[in-house]
Amino acid sequence: MAKTMTTRLRWPSGAGDLGSFDSRATPGAPGGKKRTQQHLPEQAEQLSRLQDRFYAEAAGGGERSVLLVLQGMDTSGKGGVIRHVVGALNPQGCSIASFKRPTEIELRHHFLWRVRRQLPAAGKIGVFARSHYEDVLVARVKALAEPAVIDRRYAEIIRFEQRLVENGTTIVKCFLHVSADEQRERLLARLDDPDKHWKYNPGDLAERAMWAEYQAAYALALERCSTDAAPWYVVPSDRKWYRNWAVGQLLVEALSGLDPQYPRGEFDVEAERTAVRAS
Repeated sequence: MAKTMTTRLRWPSGAGDLGSFDSRATPGAPGGKKRTQQHLPEQAEQLSRLQDRFYAEAAGGGERSVLLVLQGMDTSGKGGVIRHVVGALNPQGCSIASFKRPTEIELRHHFLWRVRRQLPAAGKIGVFARSHYEDVLVARVKALAEPAVIDRRYAEIIRFEQRLVENGTTIVKCFLHVSADEQRERLLARLDDPDKHWKYNPGDLAERAMWAEYQAAYALALERCSTDAAPWYVVPSDRKWYRNWAVGQLLVEALSGLDPQYPRGEFDVEAERTAVRAS
């Protein structure tokens, strides 16, 4: 049996750190850049058909939803995935949320409070560009909470995701794995293009200086929170074309596994056809 992308990219328990994962690898790709890009229109059409069935199923009373979680260092491509993969979907059936520094109001609540408010409704594919994992990543690296508090959050996240799955949400968690060298080139590309200066923040260099700490925090989060109900997938992201194709395939496999169906009309089709013709 051919390997699926969920099998190829799933974080293996006990992997330890991210050093053994090649950020330029292309596991499962149809070929090189040109050949893989030739498959993208077909993949987009497949996603569109599956989403249409999924959205229609909810209109007929279905209660299932999909949540795509995108995490990664700056420049890893969260926006690129949203533009090139999610952009192929019908906007009516999508919701997108980004979780940055908590507001004063959000800080008064439990760290999952703002996340629950952005969960996708039935029939929708929700996208988190950064997510509830910020509270065990940035919070750990920058010591924004006591170690004991952060340690409890892993278990809270697991319980939170388990409940979501039990209530009909399929979670696809993608860590967009980019190398430090590739990040440097992408930051320089932003500086080389005046139209991309808005994407550059001098403060990003302070984050980059803590690269090793972030890699350790990510590895710990992936190890502790990759479960059978909501596994983590490590998506090599130095090659943008592969990253987009791989995330698209993970979504195709998730939706195909759900096998959504168009609801049947509860009326006499021939009688309604006659009535329409006579109207």
